[in-house]
Amino acid sequence: MASVRFEKASRIYPGTTAPAVDKLDLVVNDGEFLVLVGPSGCGKSTSLRMLAGLEEIDNGAIFIGDRDVTNVAPKDRDIAMVFQSYALYPHMTVAENMGFALKIAGVAKEERDRRVQDAAKLLDLEAYLERKPKALSGGQRQRVAMGRAIVREPQVFLMDEPLSNLDAKLRVATRTQIAALQRRLGITTVYVTHDQVEAMTMGDRVAVLKDGLLQQCDTPRNLYDNPANAFVAGFIGSPAMNLLVAHVEGGNAKLGSLSLATKAQGEVIVGIRPEGFVPAPSGFEINVEVVEELGADAFVYGKPADPSVRFYSTDEGAQVIVRWDPKNPPRPGDRISVQPQPGAVHFFDVATGKAL
Repeated sequence: MASVRFEKASRIYPGTTAPAVDKLDLVVNDGEFLVLVGPSGCGKSTSLRMLAGLEEIDNGAIFIGDRDVTNVAPKDRDIAMVFQSYALYPHMTVAENMGFALKIAGVAKEERDRRVQDAAKLLDLEAYLERKPKALSGGQRQRVAMGRAIVREPQVFLMDEPLSNLDAKLRVATRTQIAALQRRLGITTVYVTHDQVEAMTMGDRVAVLKDGLLQQCDTPRNLYDNPANAFVAGFIGSPAMNLLVAHVEGGNAKLGSLSLATKAQGEVIVGIRPEGFVPAPSGFEINVEVVEELGADAFVYGKPADPSVRFYSTDEGAQVIVRWDPKNPPRPGDRISVQPQPGAVHFFDVATGKAL
């Protein structure tokens, strides 16, 4: 096992001027499960492929342990990769698929069989070793792909959106299995996903990227409680944090009838998570448009009753989201009044988006 280190690593694709990955400085500790997350085109998969040796590095360096692997061929990096597509050989059995890389590497048959059996036991695939991939479900095929990586006993696992092809229920089950398996094996893992719920539930730490730049890398709890900027605040959390622009007068940010004490001047972005609001007889008024009743929770979506209140997002469909008592939700067309709980308000700079 080994740590992974990106040192100002950049990738600029031919024909473009903006880097796909821009001066990435990131350390993945030995045995850590680190998740790279961000919107489409943010550079997360490119970063993973740079680590795998599948993308050239234009500037900077990448280390696995103490070894500089910047110019080392993929096969010599001692990594194993799990892709979004299972990429199994259809004519081979599960056992043959899992052991194929070892066979190519010249590992003795007895040792190959031992590793395949050990991996199959870990992944609950012992009953399927003689089946062909076409006789397996999507979740079972993904476990075979995982097994193929495990038998290699690499220093680092790389996983590129391995759950994207699974249905919602199977994704939830499989992500907990992968997280538990990684903790049991203790192998350094870099995992790419666009799903922030997946990132928050699986990673020891989560690195958030946008436009090729690392925005913040921290534990899921700290990302949620202390976002470094408005982008991280709006991206992490489901539903997302409410981000509204307020004018500051006399040390108070004005949101409709709300006055929130701040040291900012001029304008400021006010961030409040859906669960940060509580009902109040005279507070911030919202015209209810949609109510999502989820059993244990209810979420109210609506627009500020005061038309002067502006959203930070330029999305025309932007709404204020409030978590509500699921036993007594309002109805579309109602008007509710809320105020933030103590400590629930975040402030961000309008120009830079940085937390204040």
